Amino acid sequence: MLSLVHLKVLAAVARHGSVTEAAKQLHYSQPSVSHHLARLEAATGVRLVQRAGRGIRLTPEGLLLAGRAAEIVGRVDAAATELAARVGLQAGRVRLAANASALATIVPRAAAALAEAHPGLELSLFDEHPVEALRMLRHGEIDVALVFRFAGAPVEEGFRFVHVGDDPINLISQRENDSVAAHRESAWIGGCSRCRVELDAICGSFGFTARIASHSDDMVVVQALVAAGAGVALLPGLALQAHRRPDVHATQIPGFRRQIHAVTYGDPPDPPAVAAVMAVLGAVSAT
Repeated sequence: MLSLVHLKVLAAVARHGSVTEAAKQLHYSQPSVSHHLARLEAATGVRLVQRAGRGIRLTPEGLLLAGRAAEIVGRVDAAATELAARVGLQAGRVRLAANASALATIVPRAAAALAEAHPGLELSLFDEHPVEALRMLRHGEIDVALVFRFAGAPVEEGFRFVHVGDDPINLISQRENDSVAAHRESAWIGGCSRCRVELDAICGSFGFTARIASHSDDMVVVQALVAAGAGVALLPGLALQAHRRPDVHATQIPGFRRQIHAVTYGDPPDPPAVAAVMAVLGAVSAT
C-alpha cells in the first residue's frame, strides 16, 4: 500500500533534485529519506530512483509517480486547510500565487482587506508566472491563482476563472506620446518566452516583427534599460503602478489589454476561506 509519507518524500526529491535538499525541506535525515524511497519501491515493485554520478535521478516510472504524488500531497494539504477554514473562518491558510506586478499592487490591498475582515486567516503568497501558477493550482500546491490572460485564450478543464479587472498594455520609451509604429527599426527589450506572444501580436498588428536586443521580466530592469537608451519595451499598467521611473514615458496601446482573473480549481463551491480571498480580490481590483 502506498503511504502518504512515502509519496511526500518522492515529491520532495523530484522537486529539489536531490536527497540532501529534500531532507532539508522535510526536516528529515538523509538516511530517513533514502529509507522511505526504498520502502516506496518495495511497495510499488518498480525502481523509482537510480544513481547518477554522486547523486540520484528519477526513473521514468519515478517521474510518473512523483507527478501524481505532488498532486495527492497538495490535495491533502488543501483538505486540511479547508477543514480549518470551516470553523467560522476563524483559522486556516489560503495559498495564493501571482506574478510580480500583481503581488506588488492588487495582492497587498487584498491581504489588508482580508486581515481586517477575517484576522484568523493566514494568506501565504507565491511569486509565479501565470503558467506556473496554474500548474501549481491544478496539482493542489496552491488554492488561488491571480493571473493575466488574453481574450479568447483557451481554458483547461477544471479551472474556474473569475474576471476581476483589465490591465492596459503600454509602450515604454524615452518619448512622450510615442507609438509602436515608430519603432519598427528600434531595438526591443523582450520578456520571457511565454510573454513573447504578446509582443509579437502587438508589433504584428503594426506590420513588423520586433528586433529583440535584450531580455528581462523585471519591471525595474526594463525601465532602467529604456532610460539608458538600450531599447523600447512593453509593460502592463500594474507593473507601472508597482514601479515607475520619472525618466521614461508610458503610452497606452489602444485595443490591447490583459484580463486579470482570480482562479480556483475543481467543482464549486469553494471552501469558505478560499471564497473570502476570491471576494476581496474582486473588491480591491474593482477600486
